Amino acid sequence: MSVLEIRDLHVTVETDQGETPILNGIDLTIKTGETHAIMGPNGSGKSTLAYTIAGHPKYTVTQGTITFDGEDVLEMSVDERARAGLFLAMQYPVEIPGVTVTNFLRTAKTAIDGEAPSIRQWTKDVKEAMSNLRMDPKFAQRNVNEGFSGGEKKRHEIMQLEVLKPKLAVLDETDSGLDVDALKIVSEGVNRAKEATDLGVLLITHYTRILRYIRPDFVHVVVKGKIVEEGGPELADRLEEEGYDRFLDPSEPIEA
Repeated sequence: MSVLEIRDLHVTVETDQGETPILNGIDLTIKTGETHAIMGPNGSGKSTLAYTIAGHPKYTVTQGTITFDGEDVLEMSVDERARAGLFLAMQYPVEIPGVTVTNFLRTAKTAIDGEAPSIRQWTKDVKEAMSNLRMDPKFAQRNVNEGFSGGEKKRHEIMQLEVLKPKLAVLDETDSGLDVDALKIVSEGVNRAKEATDLGVLLITHYTRILRYIRPDFVHVVVKGKIVEEGGPELADRLEEEGYDRFLDPSEPIEA
């Protein structure tokens, strides 16, 4: 069993107004085999948490710790975090012109495992993942995210999840921009990965619709960079009915 532990995490980001605090003391423990949903209104710090775990240089940790299996994540480079078993599915995946999907995936797998996978098994795994996600076989020869639709980008992220087999995945608003059919396909991919490898999942979302397909064990509500309420899947059901109004100051404007 692998464990990600976040303790008293404070994070700032550089803006036009200078260093701006985003996270203000996050405590969270996630074990493999568990699914944790992070929910909250816009601007609450959910994506900041995801990118801080992954090591994005834009975000500065000013206080607190992140450890994975007892190792200091904050001392790791981005590639070291990936090799340790951490994975981030981005809300807005970037284009990589000139690099095909198949070359990208094989290079990533080789870097993570320290050796290239056998061609026969690798080809089988990639074809199986693409078939499960209902992706055209020609997709493998396209350049990464170049000209992809929103749904194709998200399915490619889950395809990475299935073939790279990390220990813990952070899914940053994977449901964003997906229609009902694509949402179901993507969710099934996450569930398959979890069943196959005992994957731990940190699922960041505004809405409860993806939680109908990926049922969380724990739900955490983040507002203004703090976890203000925690519970089981019933908390997500309550948020569906009530929204976030009870956590917000009615005198403050709501961020878009």
